[in-house]
Amino acid sequence: MSYSFNEIRLDKGMYGIPGKSFTQVLENLDPSENYVGTPVENLDAFQRQLKRFDIHVKGAGSDMVEKFFQTTDSAVLFPEYVSRAVRAGMEEGNILPSIIATTTRFDGLDYRSVYTANTDDEKSLRKVGEGALIPATEIKTSDHSVHLHKRGRMLIASYEAIRFQRLDLFGVMLRQIGAQIMRMHLEDAIDILINGDGNNNAAAAFTVGDAAIGGTAGSLSYSDLVAFWNQFDPYTMNTMLASPDVTAKILACDEFCNPLTGLNFPGTGEPGSPLGAKLLRSSAVPAGTLIGLDHRYALEMVQAGDVSVEYDRLIDRQLERAAITSISGFAKLYTEASNTLTV
Repeated sequence: MSYSFNEIRLDKGMYGIPGKSFTQVLENLDPSENYVGTPVENLDAFQRQLKRFDIHVKGAGSDMVEKFFQTTDSAVLFPEYVSRAVRAGMEEGNILPSIIATTTRFDGLDYRSVYTANTDDEKSLRKVGEGALIPATEIKTSDHSVHLHKRGRMLIASYEAIRFQRLDLFGVMLRQIGAQIMRMHLEDAIDILINGDGNNNAAAAFTVGDAAIGGTAGSLSYSDLVAFWNQFDPYTMNTMLASPDVTAKILACDEFCNPLTGLNFPGTGEPGSPLGAKLLRSSAVPAGTLIGLDHRYALEMVQAGDVSVEYDRLIDRQLERAAITSISGFAKLYTEASNTLTV
């Protein structure tokens, strides 16, 4: 059977089209809908090109890196392979989706989010008499723009050094680069949750042993967690992001010894919470710190494009010092939707 994807001309210019990824450009030239009911209907446009050049990127029988460079056309596929492998690493163990309310795609470097500028009285629900004004919610643009940070790693490896390496092994190295980039974005998100985004919206800070929480400084009890949970009205603390030492103290609470929690943690490795909040552990959180948040309202992630690779260098086999980058920033949405607790 003859397929049209075998006739597509590939060139570097397919990476430089504004607002479109390489795969999107391929999809426009070779729509996946044309392959419904065929043996390749489960492949996207890029995967069909891998099939075209018989390049196997996974498994024990994966090809060597040099397979991409057998022809001028197949070499054009290499930057997209690198980008996909890095994205896979960014998605492995990524906890950002559990702490952000929404993700905004933005082409530029000066982004201003919005917020509601209302007093407690304006936020309250009141009866509206006949002919009376309905209470209003005012939405304003933030005073300070969101700072977008370019995070990335430099790929330093000569073509001669990796040309005979299996793509499956090389992909492991690329996924690790992706995991490192995502760790940087997570650190940015945690900094914004704690200190705010420059719009006077730092998280309210509580400490075990103070008047609001009670307890004994340096220790953490279930009653301390309940007192912290109680600070979120009208929001709900449905997520707890904790440093490793605080996570250990939470798991050591007597309330975690109940049968349901005891079976869940050893059986799945995912700790539950007596408070009904999802417990996330990260060494990116400062030691002795617990961040509680209502992930539905706390944080906005702003992304400027996708993973970027220096496709010219990669296509020309100049892998040494080829940059792999991702640009993202974060904005606080509702200040009261996140608080911090110092143990």
